[in-house]
Amino acid sequence: MGDDITRELRERLLTTDPGSLALEPSDRLPRVWGALMETGRAGGTASLVAVADGTTSLYLSTGGGIIGGGEHAPVADASSAFLEVVESHLDRLAPAGEALMPEPEAVRFTALTYDGLFSGGAPEDELESGRHPLSALFAAGHGVLTQLRLIAQ
Repeated sequence: MGDDITRELRERLLTTDPGSLALEPSDRLPRVWGALMETGRAGGTASLVAVADGTTSLYLSTGGGIIGGGEHAPVADASSAFLEVVESHLDRLAPAGEALMPEPEAVRFTALTYDGLFSGGAPEDELESGRHPLSALFAAGHGVLTQLRLIAQ
């Protein structure tokens, strides 16, 4: 996947009406229906996508990625756990008019909610420390990435 395709897939997700996917608030996810964890690098961006319908993908702006990872139970379980962490930490994200891309060596989280986008981010090393308010999202997102790597081997 090149940068244009990645942008197109990302924009399609960000403009999706959750109702078109038959998604509605639930006891488990009353506000969040999807999330992105995007990691910036000097050469591009990796975008992890998780949706409450089980859709789980990884888009690489430099080309490549994984689409349909949620069809594998371990990936779907990790993706579901990631969405639950995003839901429980939504108060640590700010309402956002748009989903900004992360700076190099930084991570940006975007929660897709029934009330719009919420976003926040931090330098990757701060998130890795476990002491940042968004570190739990980072850890849960990396749980999904681990499962995606395992199915890609």
